[in-house]
Amino acid sequence: MISRCSIEVIFAVFCTRLSSVKVSKRMQPTHQLPTQGVLFSIARTMKIQLFFKAHRPISRLQAMVCLCLVSLSAWTWAADVEYPNKPITIIVAYAPGGQGDAFARIVAERLTLIYKQPVLVDNHPGVSGVVGTRLAAKSKNDGYTLLLGQTGEIAVNRAMIKDMGFDPLKDFVPVVLIGNAPLVLLVASDSPFKTVNDLIEAAKSKPGRLSFASVGAGTPGHLAATALSLGVKAEMVHIPYKGVGPLMTDLMAQRLDLFFSSASAAMPQIKGGKLRALAITTPKRMGSLPQVPTIAEVAIAGFNYSLWGGLFAPVGTPNAVIVSLNKEVNQLLSQPELKAQMEQDNLAVPANSVAEFGAYVAAEAIKFDKLVSEAKLKMD
Repeated sequence: MISRCSIEVIFAVFCTRLSSVKVSKRMQPTHQLPTQGVLFSIARTMKIQLFFKAHRPISRLQAMVCLCLVSLSAWTWAADVEYPNKPITIIVAYAPGGQGDAFARIVAERLTLIYKQPVLVDNHPGVSGVVGTRLAAKSKNDGYTLLLGQTGEIAVNRAMIKDMGFDPLKDFVPVVLIGNAPLVLLVASDSPFKTVNDLIEAAKSKPGRLSFASVGAGTPGHLAATALSLGVKAEMVHIPYKGVGPLMTDLMAQRLDLFFSSASAAMPQIKGGKLRALAITTPKRMGSLPQVPTIAEVAIAGFNYSLWGGLFAPVGTPNAVIVSLNKEVNQLLSQPELKAQMEQDNLAVPANSVAEFGAYVAAEAIKFDKLVSEAKLKMD
């Protein structure tokens, strides 16, 4: 038999804790949990019975009920914890200075002010983003370690790299899309190609003669050029570079024919007259280059390739945490000053729910699975 004194102490602690439960305003659920009132009733009844029947021994059933109530008390205690109550880390799978790093720092800086807890950016580059993404996938799913996932890490690597040790679609939950960056099809300013159709005609008439550059297999530039080549049925040669600097130098010198670049990286050379923009890879034209058509307009209907980035959490992260992050990031991205700044940097900032971002990621994965399979691509 369990000591009656012990049971009385446990119930006293349970009733005291239960009466003090509060729910964080930021984490307030959309409906009240029905168990709290029931627990009050059971605890009150059992405690009264114990008081008036002190001369009787406690049965095994009473002891089991008590232990269940204590377990439920611990659960309500855990559910009551404010999120966040310690620093949050956003892992970026590439070195500082890239688009993904910029996405993460935009969010981290402002979430720190909103949550009143440090939100840190931790860069872990390597193997086309696999190193950092694997680290995030194996992290504790408590909402304090997140991933800034991009097109490559989430939708492309899984199709091009075998045995990564994780599956981005199964091991992560999409939280919120932060931004979407179009790519720009570039040629040298003195290139003979004045339009996309000029380039396509040349590629068709001279199979395997035109070359396109990228900063590595599986990168957005590589995939966009591959999609163009397949879409118009014209063979072109892929020349990978280790960095954007040497690539741009060769492109301006016409040692290369074309390159799909992020808009932010291309704008200085376009405005400086060193490179010519022939087309945009997203369905909508860019505000900063309104005269430049989209590939979907002039060559391949439905053509849509971009560099996007968003927050992901390890699978099993509490839904309340995911909903909170989605809400706060959407609100901060809707601030006029930040929205104007991002649009000036040619970044689309679409408001999106958790479900909408999840559907978008799933569609992107299907698109890249098909492209990688048709082009027989693999990681070098």
